[in-house]
Amino acid sequence: MAKSAGIHHITAIAGEPKRHVAFYSRALGLRFVKRTVNFDDPGTWHLYFGDEVGSPGSALTFFLWENVPPGKHGAGEAQEIAFAIPEGSLEFWKKRLADKGVMAEEKTRLGETVLTFDDPDGHKLELVASKTASAIPGWGGGEVPAVHAIRGFHGITLELRHPERTARVLMEVFGFAPERSEGNRQRFLAKDGPLGRIVDLRTTPGLAHASQGIGTVHHVAFRAADDAAEMAMRERALKLGLQATEQVERLYFRSVYFREPGGILFEIATDQPGFTLDEPKEKLGSKIALPPWYESRRAEIEAALPPLE
Repeated sequence: MAKSAGIHHITAIAGEPKRHVAFYSRALGLRFVKRTVNFDDPGTWHLYFGDEVGSPGSALTFFLWENVPPGKHGAGEAQEIAFAIPEGSLEFWKKRLADKGVMAEEKTRLGETVLTFDDPDGHKLELVASKTASAIPGWGGGEVPAVHAIRGFHGITLELRHPERTARVLMEVFGFAPERSEGNRQRFLAKDGPLGRIVDLRTTPGLAHASQGIGTVHHVAFRAADDAAEMAMRERALKLGLQATEQVERLYFRSVYFREPGGILFEIATDQPGFTLDEPKEKLGSKIALPPWYESRRAEIEAALPPLE
């Protein structure tokens, strides 16, 4: 059985571009890996942040849709996005967030120390002190020193009314395994991969259903080692009665999409070819990258995009 190594990327919806870029590339110190457009809506930005090369398990991406209303958090939503930081970096991040005017709360959950906070658009973010993260080199090309840098994803929390249905998808489509539970939270782990191995399923009784908009997650993508693995996962999704798409070309990876039973959009994304396909590593994110089928419209597209800095 071809299994997923965990989260490939997470895509969310953001608003004001300059504020958004400043928060993720400066305050959080993530690398601005790719500035491109939404391939289905080329008049809008699609921005990628991550480690030095946007490795699978590190890439947080955003559709910038300034004119849509704010979303509402609730059931049927991929909610808290958790980043992994080294164990010794907790105090650094508590001070850094406070200095940036970001209100953070420290919690202990499933034996881990977690800092919870919101970004300027209302996305729910977490920093989790992790032994695994300590062993992974950090990118220090931004405002955060490499020793304290965010390494990538720790995991994602899915808020659901019927978590058992989603649990079946995680196990039977992606090969995740149940690990442990605490209160209304059940944790599932991918078999391999140093980052993004965790998906937590949580149920909050009486919680209203979520609505998508600025400040909410659009979809969660899971890793497939190659096309064959992706097709095997797609076939397993179809056998569960899920409406999986055909493979879609996303240039930096190839994708299949379906909604899991709780209504959250899942993606299967190939690890290759990656973000250095059209830019060298040292130049990532420095210019507007367009897929070949939009190059003839470059002048028109660039003129329509709002400034980022």
